[in-house]
Amino acid sequence: MFETIRVEEDTRGVAHLWLARAEKHNALSAAMIGELTQAIGRLGASASVRVVVLAAEGASFCAGGDLAWMRAQMAGTAEERAAGARALAGMLAAMDGCPKPVIGRVQGNAFGGGIGMMSVCDVAVGVAGARFGLTETRLGLTPATISPYVVARMGPARARRVFMSARLFEAAEAERLGLLARVVAPEALDAAIEAEVAPYLACAPGAVAEAKALIALIAGQGRDAEALRAATEAALVARWESPEAAEGISAFFEKRPPGWA
Repeated sequence: MFETIRVEEDTRGVAHLWLARAEKHNALSAAMIGELTQAIGRLGASASVRVVVLAAEGASFCAGGDLAWMRAQMAGTAEERAAGARALAGMLAAMDGCPKPVIGRVQGNAFGGGIGMMSVCDVAVGVAGARFGLTETRLGLTPATISPYVVARMGPARARRVFMSARLFEAAEAERLGLLARVVAPEALDAAIEAEVAPYLACAPGAVAEAKALIALIAGQGRDAEALRAATEAALVARWESPEAAEGISAFFEKRPPGWA
């Protein structure tokens, strides 16, 4: 059984993959990263699953990386830091490469790694009133392992507006940036998700999977995906080892401004 997520599948083959750390705003811990990787692999391989809905319990969709987990990575050995970066990159790659359509049900705020998970969804629908941000630079970090997916979703020009500044933005801007396909009232979210799910249930599952693979093939032309993934892992580790990250994380836990603020 999972401890940080839960999985539900209905009779139509629609699986809901729920982030279930509501008390921690669904921040990504090492356990959650491992469980998400395992769950999305199972769902992708399941003959009965037609569509995956990535959803979250509580008020927040995902607050990003768990700060205690990031602090542990910074305090670990070089091998432990590299393993942590690989685990996070592997989770995102598994979600991005899932052969089933993945629909993001974004019922609340999303920051950092939460933006990364929105970006690996085939479509994400969010609620008015939710706030978003790539907040890593505020802590002396960078959006490293999520960067291939965020930039692919937004495009470089739009990514420049929010990728480096840690600026928070509203759902309407998330839609303009391409992170969200639609913004709806909270009470209309489930109907909007169902509207995204229903067309797939009339499609041939194998054709859907192969069509999704074609997008990945065409989008990846001229790009060494493994080399890119390794480069983002190395970038994350380098940031974890930097004096700025040490200061930023310490300042967060000590509830004081970092030295550069």
